[in-house]
Amino acid sequence: MNAIISHLPSATYRTRRVALRTSGIRHGKVTRLMSPADLGQMLKPFVFLDMFDVDFHDAQVKFPIHPHSGLATITVITEGNLRFDDDADGTGYIGFGGFEWMRAGNGVWHGQELSAGTTPRAKGFQLWIALAPELEHESVDSQYVEAASVPTVGPAHVILGRYEGARSPARAPQGVTYLLVRLAAGMEWTFTPPSVESLAWIAVANGSLAGETQVKTGEMVIFEESNEPISLRASFESDAVFVIGSARPHPHELYLGRYSVHTSSDSLATGEANIARLRKLLVDSGDRRGPGGSIPIFSD
Repeated sequence: MNAIISHLPSATYRTRRVALRTSGIRHGKVTRLMSPADLGQMLKPFVFLDMFDVDFHDAQVKFPIHPHSGLATITVITEGNLRFDDDADGTGYIGFGGFEWMRAGNGVWHGQELSAGTTPRAKGFQLWIALAPELEHESVDSQYVEAASVPTVGPAHVILGRYEGARSPARAPQGVTYLLVRLAAGMEWTFTPPSVESLAWIAVANGSLAGETQVKTGEMVIFEESNEPISLRASFESDAVFVIGSARPHPHELYLGRYSVHTSSDSLATGEANIARLRKLLVDSGDRRGPGGSIPIFSD
């Protein structure tokens, strides 16, 4: 991975230092900024981050149906929108400020539950979060939440957790904060993480951050572990759109499958066995594609 350690000069005031910077590895229209086997070891429970820029109207663009267990996924859109069709949440569009949340738990197959929206392209991030032992074999839980239902604090949309009195509607575990932020050109903003959340990182989708913390489009930075605030400023040239996360450290070793993350070898074996069982049921279920082109997630 294209990562460099940042050694910043000491200052007369306290600044949250950048410990590591990466521009990830690009695979077509998707850039992998973090995987469970590399930066996920530093940032767990955050274990995976993809940035995508895809034309979902292109018939050749297909994300394959694939499984997960032991983790949760969260998808946010930074530009454009995607359509969802869901028995529980109805039909709608996820645009800037909205999200899809899915707890894979004991096993799920998914990958095409979102389809092309009203815009030519959709740009955004998909994040994975490792689950604690008491959640890694729970039942599957998914939500599609439009932007109007997501609280804001200043320039920040509260995607996961609580921030300055605002609480995300996501049914996510405690100890994780995840915000989607748009700063106008030259605007300053300070992120103050909850006191127990000592891990923090940023990834920039559009524009750039200048000043104390400099981050370019497509970059991810990891901060030194502490509970110090993070002072940010958008460059004077354009608005900056980014995601920022903080969390309490995940105290468990990561046991990795191809699409699974668990806290022990036994838990991994259980999750992967259930995935294999679900695959047979999925094949037997036939064509499940809906009228909008999406395929619902598949689980028990």
